[in-house]
Amino acid sequence: MKTPSERLKELGLELPPAPPPAGLYKPVLVVDNFLYVSGQGPLLSDGSLYTGRVGENLSMQQGKDAARQVALTMLATITKHFGELDRIKRLVKTLGMVNCTPDFSDQPLVINGYSELMADVFGADNGVGVRSAVGMMLPGQVAVEIEAMFELHT
Repeated sequence: MKTPSERLKELGLELPPAPPPAGLYKPVLVVDNFLYVSGQGPLLSDGSLYTGRVGENLSMQQGKDAARQVALTMLATITKHFGELDRIKRLVKTLGMVNCTPDFSDQPLVINGYSELMADVFGADNGVGVRSAVGMMLPGQVAVEIEAMFELHT
């Protein structure tokens, strides 16, 4: 069985730079045996953000691509502020927020971009947890924001 860091390398995925906090909060926090990750946006490798509104100037597929980029951003944040991904046992909970028009109703399909990448990195069971996907207006017009909770190896 391959470790998350081995899977990441095997998939040839490039992590963007971990973003600095955009306010007064911790990017990650460990409580007991759980790692909580603050809301992450889709930071690209050049340091810019993937922005737009699904249903207005972004397609569902572009939203899904943005959610996948959030997964990479989150992995970069975890690596910088927590350490090795191999210390993570499983994804427990995901809250996915999609910047979309009021009539757009496929938020779960957009957040699949994040969920599919997490399943690729942590495995089909450990990379899939409980999840919510909602639509809303997001700061800075980022296309997607996601926060998550992970269980750590003891």
